[in-house]
Parts: sequence; structure tokens; C-alpha cells
Amino acid sequence: MISSESAAAQESRQLAPVRAFLSLGSNLGDRRAYLKAAVDSLPDVVAVSPLYETDPVGGPEQGAYLNLVVELATSLSPDQLLGICHRIETASDRVRDVRWGARTLDIDILWMQGIVQDSERLTIPHPRWKERRFVLAPLRDLAPDLVSEVELNLAEGTVIQVEPLFER
Repeated sequence: MISSESAAAQESRQLAPVRAFLSLGSNLGDRRAYLKAAVDSLPDVVAVSPLYETDPVGGPEQGAYLNLVVELATSLSPDQLLGICHRIETASDRVRDVRWGARTLDIDILWMQGIVQDSERLTIPHPRWKERRFVLAPLRDLAPDLVSEVELNLAEGTVIQVEPLFER
């Protein structure tokens, strides 16, 4: 039977909290301040990975990034979460003029428990999450069940763990 429930009704329906992971990166301006403000603005934060300095992967020549991963336990739908991520990026003066170019803040939804989505706006799991060491290293710190040592070693890029973004 085909559901008569509209997409808007499905979107507004409260979801049970799911485990989700976001990747955050910055390579312009006060990188730490942008990342800290972003983490502070996110709802439902459970854990924050260590901070990594990473070489850019792809795109034009640019400076090193600071990257981390945040774990959420969220009832938001993927599209609602994407909207929050975009609002936080905009509040950080994110400019989208060069694909994979330098940016004040980049937030990607990597994975949401039990959710697979492929739309024009959003693909979950993120299509390149297992190819990039700057994603896998901090994700492995929070979720070793999602990232094997072999996957981490096969991923592209270099990472160096730096002092934490937040005091423990």
C-alpha cells in the first residue's frame, strides 16, 4: 500500500534519536574559533573528537585545515540537520565560490544510523567519507566500530593530532 502521508508530514514527524556524525573543518581566519562556535551551535552533541591539522585534499592550493568529528544523538531528520549545518556555515561567513576551495567552515553529515539517502541536496552516508583520512582519523576516535585500521591506512591525506579544541 502506498502511504498517503505527505513529505511535509513525514518531515515534521518526530524521529527517535539516532547516532549521527558530522565532519567539521576550517582553513581560513581563526580556525579554532570557527570550529568552537560551530560545535557550540550544534544540537544534541554527545562527543567531540580530538582536533587534527590536515593537508587539503583536492581543490586549489590552500592552507592546512583543522578538522574534527562531532557525534550527535539527534531526532532531527537529515534535511533538518542539513539546514542547521548550512545556517552555522553562513553565520561563520562561509563563501561557496570555488568547489573544494578554502573556507571558514565546512560541515558535512557523514553518517546517520539506519539512514540511507541520495537526493539532489544530500547523500547519506557521505559519498567520500571512507576516502579521506581527515574524516576517518577523528571519526575512528569516536566510533572505532565504523572505521577499521585498514580503512584508515588506505585513506588519502595526512593528519596530525593537535591539542584539543575543548578542555577535558
